[in-house]
Amino acid sequence: MASSNSTRITLYTHATPNGHPISIFLEELKVSYEAIALSLSTAETGKVHNHVKAPWFLSINPNGRIPAIVDNEKNFNVFETSAILLYLQAELDQSNKFGFDSKTHPKEYSEVLQWLFFAHGGIGPMLGQASHFLRFAPEKIPYAINRYTDEGRRLLSVVDARLSKHDYLAGDKYTIADIKSHAWLRLVYRFDIDLAKDYPNVKAWVDRIDARPAVQKGLQVPEAYPAYEARGG
Repeated sequence: MASSNSTRITLYTHATPNGHPISIFLEELKVSYEAIALSLSTAETGKVHNHVKAPWFLSINPNGRIPAIVDNEKNFNVFETSAILLYLQAELDQSNKFGFDSKTHPKEYSEVLQWLFFAHGGIGPMLGQASHFLRFAPEKIPYAINRYTDEGRRLLSVVDARLSKHDYLAGDKYTIADIKSHAWLRLVYRFDIDLAKDYPNVKAWVDRIDARPAVQKGLQVPEAYPAYEARGG
């Protein structure tokens, strides 16, 4: 959703598993936002001012990556997917629908942080590297492919064990920890991983989250670039 005059959040993004959690969460929050698509390299577009290495964007995110947001009401920039999710949850989810109050529910709040950091430091980087070496590297390097894919499978086993006892990752409710993890785990079929066969609890969790209307809307953002292909099978 977007509003030209009353837009609270400006989202700079691309159709990737790092960008989608933010658009999904904004849709879940029903917050007015504008999504601006950025190219990940200057080679992708002739619009040389609309890419992640442009000076104007580096002033918002010095790391030169997506996603990043500007909270227009607070005149404040935030980068890194997990940091953005935490910021939006603190600022715009006053009823803690997608999280927990650290004072009244400290254990559940800690669980959200634990699984959020697990996804940020493990799932995303490992599957990202697996994707790079499997799909984009100029030469096939079996050691690298196997190293990152095997680690991805190990992480999936951790998540599957957790979901064998809980419907969601933290506090038995859908939180930003699920939103962060889901965007990557819904795509593991790309690594010839059969969730239904090997990780049935993850498969049920992915399907449950995929069915949310806000998730389907968020996966189509930004419109200027095609979203990652729908999950197969």
